[in-house]
Amino acid sequence: MAFERWRVTPKRRGWAPRAPRGASAVVVGGGLAGLAAATVLAERGVGVTLIEREPFLGGRAGAWTERLADGTEIQMERGFHAFFRQYYNLRAVLARVDPALSFLQPLSDYPLLGPDGARESFRDLPRRPILNVAALLARTPSLRLRDLLRVDVRQAIAMLRFDVERTPGALDGTSARAYLDSIGLPARARRMLFDVFSHSFFNPEEEYSAAELVEMFHFYFLGNPEGLVFDVAREPFSTAIFAPLHRRLEVLGARLLLGARAERVERARSWAVATDTHGSVPGDGVVLALAVPALSALVAASPSLADGAWRRRVRALSVTRPFAVLRLWLDRPCAPDRAPFVGTTGLGILDNVSLYDRFEGESRRWAAERRGAVVELHAYALPEDADADAVRRELCTRLGEVYPETRHARILDERLLIRRDCPAFPPGSRRDRLGVITPFPGIAVAGDMVALPFPTALMERAASSGILAANEILALWNVEEEPLWSVPRRGPLAWL
Repeated sequence: MAFERWRVTPKRRGWAPRAPRGASAVVVGGGLAGLAAATVLAERGVGVTLIEREPFLGGRAGAWTERLADGTEIQMERGFHAFFRQYYNLRAVLARVDPALSFLQPLSDYPLLGPDGARESFRDLPRRPILNVAALLARTPSLRLRDLLRVDVRQAIAMLRFDVERTPGALDGTSARAYLDSIGLPARARRMLFDVFSHSFFNPEEEYSAAELVEMFHFYFLGNPEGLVFDVAREPFSTAIFAPLHRRLEVLGARLLLGARAERVERARSWAVATDTHGSVPGDGVVLALAVPALSALVAASPSLADGAWRRRVRALSVTRPFAVLRLWLDRPCAPDRAPFVGTTGLGILDNVSLYDRFEGESRRWAAERRGAVVELHAYALPEDADADAVRRELCTRLGEVYPETRHARILDERLLIRRDCPAFPPGSRRDRLGVITPFPGIAVAGDMVALPFPTALMERAASSGILAANEILALWNVEEEPLWSVPRRGPLAWL
């Protein structure tokens, strides 16, 4: 098996390069999925109208302007995002506005920090699957030979035997926690090598499908030919990504309706989307690129989308527990040897720490002028009734434990966000999960909650689903598809 990226869509002959004059589509949602769909459609001559309820693009990756107490205008976001090198389809969309992807800065490591000074590193691991696992096991301080002898090899090998068609049927009914328990790793190794990753998918282990977890391990490490380290944006997403994509779409002739809310999908000559500010927007096709709560509400309000079985699948979608983002502007820098980003585990609710002034230009300039620091803390899968003040206090306390030099820092400003709109992937849900294709010709769904026929996750799943949705709409006119790429669909030991 060749461990290199895999082309999902075959090259087709005899399909038109562009849509006929007058072809139109409506994209509901201006996040990564909607922007990917709108870009592909507009490039092929489709008249695109994009409807986004926020006054800015980006969805859950978007940024907006706020003013600090010292008068500085800053771009606030919903939290740090990593651009992994296997995000082939997302990177292809972003290359439309920056062919060299010069807005990305590579990080050389992804350290993991745990209690009592525990540390793991992924620097300089081999990129080839199997070799990367062997190298990690050989050098990790979290596992000893006698620990490996107690591991249930059959259960552990299931991660290396991932198969995009077989794994869901075998593991989807099991929770991620039950599956990880079955491997039999000692507590320290479990915490350092697995817990930090499973938390990064926002879902708590007991409420997360083991099939989804194994797919994530395959996508990010065990079947991934690019390595585990990643790139970060040099500037806020609003300036580095979404403003350029906005300009490109307008150059391509797309109409962007920001601050407009889609109220329902209607059956017209073909389709139309009723809005609260711009009346009814017609289109030959519609891409619903919305987060779970907004998609559920729009479908419920759209009698024209009347297929009962499909509507039940939409209603079955749910969101996982809340997550928190706390960004702090401090009056002194962190120690110079601190990594720009670290994952954490076993430290209460703290899941990672990002030093924004180490990689993002806006934060770097603010910190340089004040000899300070800009630090962001994340907490995932919080209790549903999490108290904001308690979350803030614990995150600040845990930061002091991880980076003691911050204990005496003065907080000059701060922003705390607690949100609950990321998709849940509970055990047993994979079989009936919503896909891109719908029972309605001309209607497609995109987002990071849909099931795709190849391994993917998070921002890459959003962008990939947007491209797939655009391809579905382009098929109305037999227009050539946009190519899609993926890591291999099977793990290195899937042949066993």
